[in-house]
Amino acid sequence: MKKLLFLFLILITIIANAQTSKPFSVIAYYDGDAARIDAYPIEKLTHIIFSFCHLKNNELYVKNMQDTLTIQHLVELKKRNPSLKIILSLGGWGGCAPCSQAFSTDEGRKTFVHSVKEVSEYFHTNGIDIDWEYPTIEGFPGHQYMPQDKPDFTKLMQTLRDTLGNKYEISFAAGGFQKFLNESVDWNAIAPIVDKVNLMSYDLVNGNSTVTGHHTPLYSTPEQIESADNAIRFFDSIHFPLNKVVIGSAMYGRIFNVNVDADNGLYQPGSFDHGISFKNFNLDSMQQQGYVYYWDDTAKAPYMYNKTAKKLFSYDNERSMSLKTKYAMDKGLNGIMFWQLGDDKPEHGLLDAIDSTLHH
Repeated sequence: MKKLLFLFLILITIIANAQTSKPFSVIAYYDGDAARIDAYPIEKLTHIIFSFCHLKNNELYVKNMQDTLTIQHLVELKKRNPSLKIILSLGGWGGCAPCSQAFSTDEGRKTFVHSVKEVSEYFHTNGIDIDWEYPTIEGFPGHQYMPQDKPDFTKLMQTLRDTLGNKYEISFAAGGFQKFLNESVDWNAIAPIVDKVNLMSYDLVNGNSTVTGHHTPLYSTPEQIESADNAIRFFDSIHFPLNKVVIGSAMYGRIFNVNVDADNGLYQPGSFDHGISFKNFNLDSMQQQGYVYYWDDTAKAPYMYNKTAKKLFSYDNERSMSLKTKYAMDKGLNGIMFWQLGDDKPEHGLLDAIDSTLHH
């Protein structure tokens, strides 16, 4: 009898753990057309976030027939991957100009949320992701921002939850840098409402930066505090549930002009030059152009430097992507996401590196 009771208790524990543990999310933002996505191994994803819907007359708006067809095709991909969830995203960099004004009133928020429900029901999608860059602090040049955005953002999330219930996932894209973390969101109020925080721990050195560095490092260095781990430490310090945080990674790299030839181009005065999709990245070709590959073992980030041209290339590769995935697993995070699937290689790409880490 004691043995049976012991076995029964073990069984109850296993069932309870199975019910409370969340599957590891692998989330792809996608801003391509309907046709291109078929080449990608979407069986290795848990979520695809369509990027982007827009705001028109305070309503969620799909701007043209091409976007409509793309969303419909993404939903059809569930035939290939029945557990796949398709999420609609509002905004993006430069895509949320009316957000501060629209979400500043109860009427504006209710109008928007009602439209989210209607559009989601029409397309048979699974949730909404708010990519407002940024509440409360300056984001895209010329876009309105004000202190009121912070409580308004909480009210927006609560209105979404009250209206959508638990049938739909609610997430938002969060800046991975300290000013956003400190000022933009009421984290304690948000915590019980949202399903996921998609942490944009990339573009930490970006198009507006005047000093070079790693644009998507896993860890901080003495010269660069901003990193994925820095943000996770912040969440941990305020007791935000880490199992709601999704770490961010990049399927693209950034090339910077370096003004001072020192330290292989890192942490020097400079300016952004251009970006490169990972699908267009070729190590041999870059080396032929004069770039030398380096690995920063503190940041756990790859980079390349062309001493002659004085150009620094910062990016994610298979090694850094695998380490980020393992980090997310070890920390008990909700998962890993990336911008964006269309920048990856359809075969032997960074999504494959994530999947390989998860299953080995």
